[in-house]
Amino acid sequence: MGIFPEIPVAEWITAATEGIQEGLKPIFTFIREDFGNFIEVFAEDWLMNVPIWLFIVIIAVLAFFASGKKLGLVAFTVIGLWFVANQGLWEELMNTFTLVIFASLISVIIGVPFGIWMAKSKPVENILTPVLDFMQTMPAFVYLIPAVAFFGIGMVPGVFASVIFATPPTVRFTNLGIRQVSGELIEASDAFGTTGAQKLFKVQLPMAKKTIMAGINQTVMLALSMVVIASMIGAKGLGQTVITALQRAQVGPGFVAGFGIVILAIIIDRFTQNLNTQRGDNP
Repeated sequence: MGIFPEIPVAEWITAATEGIQEGLKPIFTFIREDFGNFIEVFAEDWLMNVPIWLFIVIIAVLAFFASGKKLGLVAFTVIGLWFVANQGLWEELMNTFTLVIFASLISVIIGVPFGIWMAKSKPVENILTPVLDFMQTMPAFVYLIPAVAFFGIGMVPGVFASVIFATPPTVRFTNLGIRQVSGELIEASDAFGTTGAQKLFKVQLPMAKKTIMAGINQTVMLALSMVVIASMIGAKGLGQTVITALQRAQVGPGFVAGFGIVILAIIIDRFTQNLNTQRGDNP
């Protein structure tokens, strides 16, 4: 016992969570059921109905153009995806890909506007900076608690937890990119009588594109890093295979599933980096 009485922080957080649960129950139900069904349809009825060979060909063609018509990324993509299919983990790969795609898209949709807002307002930046610090430093496992409380178990809470963990880089890099735009360019655009929207979309965002893309790359990687953690609350995919192997002390299956995650991570990372390089070189 300390000198002062214990502050009931845990009780306050529990009460606030229960209040949010009750007050926003219709919204959470809609997200859990409708959005959850859409994710399942995307993964099971769309991606998994594409023949494996056709999916690999499509990704290889995209890799060819994304890499500037270099064959290194193409070869790695074809061999890597073939290996995952050969190991009987194609369905798990598609579920993991689905989680990463949705979590990344939502993170970017949220992150870019907030990054612009931070760049336009110093008070907003002062408020959001500690919030982003909190989001990035809080252990990722903690995000599973409100995710389960609000959405139950399954893919939706996995996406929710991944979004919280993965959004900060996009916000920070968008803010940084816009703030780094040359003052001379801003003055020139003002001299031509551009509106605020014109200055943002025709000057600031194009000039900050390379920095913003770097933030999006980090967001995608962080979303992918949540795959195994999200599987602990029912998110399907390679992470679930890793957790199962861990529980059963099966080194081989766990390593193969983990290697599948590495393959997907490298492919996505190279895609986004090459796109960023091309856009940065050709503004």
